[in-house]
Amino acid sequence: MAIPISQMWTVATYVLGQRLRGRKRYPLVLMLEPLFRCNLACMGCGKIQHPAEILRKNMSPEQCFSAVEECNTPMVSIPGGEPLMHPQIDEIVAGLVERKKYIYLCTNAIKLEEALPKFTPSKYLSFSVHIDGLAEEHDRAVCREGIYDIATRAIKAARARGFRVTTNTTLYNDAEPARVRAMFDELMQLGVEGMMVSPGYGYAKAPDQDHFLVREQTTALMRKIFERPWRKGWHFNQSPLYLEFLRGDWDLECTPWGSPAYNLFGWQRPCYLLDEGYAASFDELMNETDWERYGRASGNGKCADCMVHCGYEPSAVAAAFGSWRGFAATASATLFGRVPNWLRPKKAAASPVKSASCGNGSAQVPNAVFQIEPLKKTPANSSEKAVEPTQLLS
Repeated sequence: MAIPISQMWTVATYVLGQRLRGRKRYPLVLMLEPLFRCNLACMGCGKIQHPAEILRKNMSPEQCFSAVEECNTPMVSIPGGEPLMHPQIDEIVAGLVERKKYIYLCTNAIKLEEALPKFTPSKYLSFSVHIDGLAEEHDRAVCREGIYDIATRAIKAARARGFRVTTNTTLYNDAEPARVRAMFDELMQLGVEGMMVSPGYGYAKAPDQDHFLVREQTTALMRKIFERPWRKGWHFNQSPLYLEFLRGDWDLECTPWGSPAYNLFGWQRPCYLLDEGYAASFDELMNETDWERYGRASGNGKCADCMVHCGYEPSAVAAAFGSWRGFAATASATLFGRVPNWLRPKKAAASPVKSASCGNGSAQVPNAVFQIEPLKKTPANSSEKAVEPTQLLS
């Protein structure tokens, strides 16, 4: 099932409208975190290290709706924690569908199959399943055996019921390009709508600090993975220019305001990855955050190696609409799976920075304007001690 034309149109007109209004900074995807609780403790996760009393809390549906209306983005990504552990997640999703928001509900899929009867298939809802590799690699990344098999069964069950399903993959420095490519092949065979991939990068609180990628490692890995991808028939739910950026073939600067994050504490500054305080309102976040302090060009060491989708996917979408070169490159990649060298801009010199932990998450930051597909395709169907999250399972 391809991305609905209505979604592509909604996002495209939204971005063009922002540009016509002359707005330099605007949100594209709201990262809505209704809870931090999870039923896994993945090696690269830095989002669940909170005291027990925080992990037990849930945002109410009304809080979620208020944040969505305040931010007013066309798309909402629901990460966590594990959203399917929220006792009112079906009510939250139904309310967002009623508001005609395109939702990517991120899940490790442990509870997905049993939760499917609570939801109704809709063009506005996609389950974004966390898959970090084939069985061996994925189970190692999530620190529990058997999760890959559970996730793939849940994908099949969701597709059989008519749900949209995408996947999100975080890669680390032990990723083998051939195995990643084999994973893409397998996910396509499962019938997922599209895949999203992002490099791993180190939360200071993550249990494993040895496997995060630095920028040079990311581009080297992505070049090997995406060698002639147009011959593979892979579908990516990402901007072509973001994938070009991951390969080191297109310069982008981070736009942290493009994916604002709202959680139990409020509007997180400056982004989903860095936690440097909270704003009481969306307007306060946008107007009182010193955005010049963030992004690689700022010289901020916490941003030096970050190439994560939540900061750069909005940048890629803006670049696609910002110049004839960006639009032509996006169109070429969408139609033919590649960008000609003559369309690629010369790379600008980056500011010297020292690496520091930034973070990454498995949250989906989708691009819903363009979907990379082969030219010939089959028509689609429509500081306190944290407790282990597994101690809080209900």
